[in-house]
Formats: sequence, C-alpha cells, structure tokens
Amino acid sequence: MVAVHDGVATDVREAVNAAASPFRFEVDGPQLYRLLDEIEGRGDELGAIYHSHTRSEPYPSQTDLNFAALWPGVEWIIVGVARDGEPLVRTYRIEEGRVTEVELEAA
Repeated sequence: MVAVHDGVATDVREAVNAAASPFRFEVDGPQLYRLLDEIEGRGDELGAIYHSHTRSEPYPSQTDLNFAALWPGVEWIIVGVARDGEPLVRTYRIEEGRVTEVELEAA
C-alpha cells in the first residue's frame, strides 16, 4: 500500500498475501484495517496499491478488477514480466470496471 499526502507518496506499507499463492492475492481484514489506520493516523491517505504478476505482463486481472471496485480513486501499481523476461511496471486507475493506464512519476 502506498500512502500519499497532497498527491505525493510518503510511505510504502507491505501487506502479506493471505492467499499464499503466486496466482492471486488476498489481504486479510485485520491486517488491512491496521495498515489503513496507520496511514490515516499520520494524516495521509491510501493513494495506491501495488502487487506483482509473476507470470504475465502488468495488466489488471479479473481479481484486480473485482478488488478495485472496493477502492475507487486508488491507483494500481502492477509489476509484471515483459515478453523479453524483464520486469515492467505500469500504473492504472480502475473505475467502474474501466481500466485506464496512468503515468507513474518518480520523485
């Protein structure tokens, strides 16, 4: 999870994949709420959720689309594998099932 303040990333919080699977992710409720409380307690907000696709290019899966429905306004940073085997990072907004790629800006 990426915390932001005024649109600028301020912190990164790692969550454990409760599914323990390379094919899907799941964050359990208590862990999720604790991380959100920490982020909001510092005066920040959740700006992005990041994860990896270990066997494909970084494009939102159906699982991503389903999960994103719960988090409007949050960007999705996905690290995947390009066709040549190199890591590739892309960022998306997922609103009402529509996927729009957005530019990831380095500070």
